[in-house]
Amino acid sequence: MTNDLVLTEEEARFEALIQGLLSEGHGTCPDFIDPLTANGLRSNLLGHKQSGDMRPAGISRQFDYQRNAEVRGDVIRWIENDTSDVFELLVLSRIQAFITYLNRTCYTAINDFEFHYAYYEQGSFYKRHLDQFKSDKGRKYSLVMYLNEDWLESDGGQLSLHHPDGTQKNVLPVSGRAVFFESDKVEHEVHPSLNRYRLSIAGWLKQV
Repeated sequence: MTNDLVLTEEEARFEALIQGLLSEGHGTCPDFIDPLTANGLRSNLLGHKQSGDMRPAGISRQFDYQRNAEVRGDVIRWIENDTSDVFELLVLSRIQAFITYLNRTCYTAINDFEFHYAYYEQGSFYKRHLDQFKSDKGRKYSLVMYLNEDWLESDGGQLSLHHPDGTQKNVLPVSGRAVFFESDKVEHEVHPSLNRYRLSIAGWLKQV
């Protein structure tokens, strides 16, 4: 946590994520992504889906489509760290600024990240899981950012966070909102969206 008396708007967003994680096991920020950037990223994602550039996501290093489809139904496209897309550059810049702030204030030693677009068809889901592979301990924190316009509770599709103390918290995937939690400690699941497709950017802050 910073000792500064006055935070910038960006630092206040970062503090909301950090303080939520420390006090509740996960942090949320309603405006981590501004509307203009969210609109651009949403357009990118839908363009990739329409052009067939997204692929089913795996749950392990040995991909088995049938087995994976029983656990998760999203299709994804990785965001390259050296992208030239203006909206991807904006969100990656904010992520990098968050890492810098996190390392400076919490001494986390994060030195890498990876993020992807995720598209969930109506009715698709991701069953309860952890984000860290047993064979790969590099993922330290998970960060999910949502791109869904005018999302309602009746649309479903919430993220459920299952904390080690047995509590469960639900988060609606509202555009601009970010959720932050420890990859190896918080099991979570994506519930089926009932009325529409569901869009997000998800990824991990890593130590490599």
